[in-house]
Amino acid sequence: MFPRSFFSRLLSTRTNSHNIAIRHKNGSCQHHKWRHYIVQFFIALALVLSAVWLLMAIWYQFGAHATVTWLTTIVIVSLLTALLSVRYLPKRVTNAIFNKSFTSKPPLTKNLTHNHTVDKNTGDKNTIINKATKWLARLYIGVWVIGLGWFISIAPQQLRDWKPEVGERLSYTRDANNSDLVTFNNVRNFDWHSGDDATERWETRTVDMSKLSGVDVINSYWMGPLIAHTLVSFRFEDDRPLSFSLEIRKENGESFSALGGFFKRYELSLIAAEERDIIYTRSNARGEQVYLFPVSHLQQREVKSLFESYLTAADELNAEPAWYNTLTSNCTNIIFYMARVVSGERLPWDYRIWVSGWLPNYLYDLGMLDASPQNNTQSANNAQSWSMDTWYERAHINPKVKGFNNSNNIHGSEFSMQIRQGIPIPPLADRHAIRVNPN
Repeated sequence: MFPRSFFSRLLSTRTNSHNIAIRHKNGSCQHHKWRHYIVQFFIALALVLSAVWLLMAIWYQFGAHATVTWLTTIVIVSLLTALLSVRYLPKRVTNAIFNKSFTSKPPLTKNLTHNHTVDKNTGDKNTIINKATKWLARLYIGVWVIGLGWFISIAPQQLRDWKPEVGERLSYTRDANNSDLVTFNNVRNFDWHSGDDATERWETRTVDMSKLSGVDVINSYWMGPLIAHTLVSFRFEDDRPLSFSLEIRKENGESFSALGGFFKRYELSLIAAEERDIIYTRSNARGEQVYLFPVSHLQQREVKSLFESYLTAADELNAEPAWYNTLTSNCTNIIFYMARVVSGERLPWDYRIWVSGWLPNYLYDLGMLDASPQNNTQSANNAQSWSMDTWYERAHINPKVKGFNNSNNIHGSEFSMQIRQGIPIPPLADRHAIRVNPN
């Protein structure tokens, strides 16, 4: 329905009962009545949802106990209740409300019949009801538009009282003589003692993109089987992996809310970290269920392009902060957007991009989880030799690192090796092809 039609329906005179009765006698009323009721229902629903959206935005920005939250709630609820009551209450109720205004009115002339007087009174009452409806509708729309303008104007910030684990921003430099050498500043390498207590350590680390050897997707389940936090680890030849995680940038004393993520409650943060930090804290310190899935059939140019997309994301977040959004800018679909660009959009759209807990199933259906990747012929003849249930069983890292001593060798690869036990580590497709067919 076009906006003009919407507001004309909202502000129009109630259906004339006399005309309805005539059409009913002619046998043509029923279809029009049902269409009228359906349109009115959706108009009322749109008004209620718009009010709920604005009230939730205010609630998440100012808090439930703020004065502005309560005042705004009273104004919006009062306006909407009055508007819907005048517009949609049964006619006999509104007639009862307005009857006293007309009982004392004398007839216009002595010659008017009783029916004419009733019709005149009914017309006057309808006029007052319609004027009240228009006035209330315009006032409500004005308040809502002001609220929308306020919400749009809320800008993300770089400087807040951040929690320590998101307190620093990732930055990098490239070697002037070799652009593949990337030096990261503020790589996180915390020692986690519990889910909220850690010894802070921010480091500088240099990696060689020409040594990239693969990508692993890590899903950490913290809220049932449908919702997971997704991380990406890049493997290197002769070096330990480096993990990237797009997260909410929480302030001290702040906790995550999926609903709050729709209302500009959290800024977006990009973390580069050692696996012994960013995976250990989920599997061991917080007790989340974590799974690691090595992605098969990738070429090095794809892995390198995906890696560089994280560099671009770091540049963009340093230049201008961004909001986290539970639906459109979360840890999973941002990765998908980047991967889709890198792969020439060969990744099809799928609802599981938004149901983050099912992302591994999506990769499985695309043939990107291969249980026998070491031999091309074997992979072609025995693709997907593991069921998805087997993948979840083998990829589950919690039993592999139970009781792991995370204080030993803080720059070693022991933790990274242990979480990959029992799962195939696929080589890059083009590197494997070179080894098989060097000519």
